[in-house]
Amino acid sequence: MSGNPDDERLEELREQKMEELREQQQGGGGDAEAQREAQERAEAQQEAVLKQYLTDGARQRLNAVEMSKPEFGEKVKQQVAALAQSGRIQGRIDEEQMRDLLKELQPDQKSFDIRRR
Repeated sequence: MSGNPDDERLEELREQKMEELREQQQGGGGDAEAQREAQERAEAQQEAVLKQYLTDGARQRLNAVEMSKPEFGEKVKQQVAALAQSGRIQGRIDEEQMRDLLKELQPDQKSFDIRRR
C-alpha cells in the first residue's frame, strides 16, 4: 500500500476479519460473543473507510441524513464502502458528490398531482 496510516489500519482490519471468518468456518460457531466482535470490527472498518474517502462536509451531510433516516444512512455508508473497496473512488468524495450520490440512492418519491375540474 502507500504507507498511509489509514491504509495500514484498513489492511489490518481486513486481515482480522478474514481470520475471524476462517475461525467461524472451522468451529461452525454460533458464539454470540464472536459475532458481536465481528460486527464491531466490520463497523470500525467501515468508519475507517468513510474517514479516508469522505471530506468533512460530505461526512457531515451523511451524518445529517443518518440522523433523520437511519436505514437510508446505513445504506449510503455501505455503498460508499463498497465503492471504495472496489477501487471506483478516485480521490475523496466532497459534499457536492455526496449530494449527487444521495440523490442516486434515494428511493423514488411518490408525487401526487391533484387537478381540479
